[in-house]
Amino acid sequence: MTPLLAAMAAISLLGGLLLIGSGLRPRLALPAPTSTTLINNRLRDLFTRGGPGSRRSRLLLIGGIVAGALLWLLTGWVVAILIVPVFALLLPTLLVSTDNAAAINRLEALEEWTRSLAGVLTVGVGLEQALIATLKSTPDAIRPEVATMVARLRARWSTEDVLRAFADDLNDVTGDQIASSLMLAARRRGSGLATVLEGLAETVADAVRTRRTIEADRAKPRSTARWVTLITLVALGLLVVNGSYVQPYGTALGQLVLLLLLGCYLGCLMWMRNIAKHRPLPRFLGASVAEREEVA
Repeated sequence: MTPLLAAMAAISLLGGLLLIGSGLRPRLALPAPTSTTLINNRLRDLFTRGGPGSRRSRLLLIGGIVAGALLWLLTGWVVAILIVPVFALLLPTLLVSTDNAAAINRLEALEEWTRSLAGVLTVGVGLEQALIATLKSTPDAIRPEVATMVARLRARWSTEDVLRAFADDLNDVTGDQIASSLMLAARRRGSGLATVLEGLAETVADAVRTRRTIEADRAKPRSTARWVTLITLVALGLLVVNGSYVQPYGTALGQLVLLLLLGCYLGCLMWMRNIAKHRPLPRFLGASVAEREEVA
């Protein structure tokens, strides 16, 4: 193999590692797509102007096309033009942690906000005034939802409608539990709501601790998958430089086999990510529930 081809192989390998490495850097805890919608969301990013997601996806795609073209010129593998860009787009998302951490942080914010509301209610203020007062100490994870709720209260919405809309904004069964307790308190205007909220906060805290333990256990196989993928890329790069070992993949049948093997590997990563996703419990409050009941 000539020094030029060896240099092109090294550039292709380095480009692939840099693309995956850029995707494995820590990012803000934003909701990540599920495996079933991963490809659609990536394609949507490509055609959406502005935003870090779209710029990042375009850079990954361009880098993948360049690396795939170099690999095609080096090995004659036509499928590299398709495989490398697809892997460049999907591997960074498949190999990083899922959005479970963001969901846990949001659940923890609900617990903190519920305790704060219970504390405000103990001083004898009304429910609406207590809800407005908690805005200043609301955690960032649920601040937009609480701010919207406060704005609706100040706009003279009925308390029950405000709490139903608040549950829809949270879109979580835990939010339904908290909102339903507040709705009952708004109807009856009795005492004991602070005690109920304290109990709910304890339940949510237990759920947060359990979820964190589960997420720590799930992080181990994800870390193993990252290392296996990186080692596999390095090994493939060395085999490409060797030339004779990967020569059978230059035929039409070899191209199909290579495409099948890499597709199976990508499918396994998507399956692993999918089974590690948290399945939220079905909600029992809100507009979506009412629509399902009407259809039934």
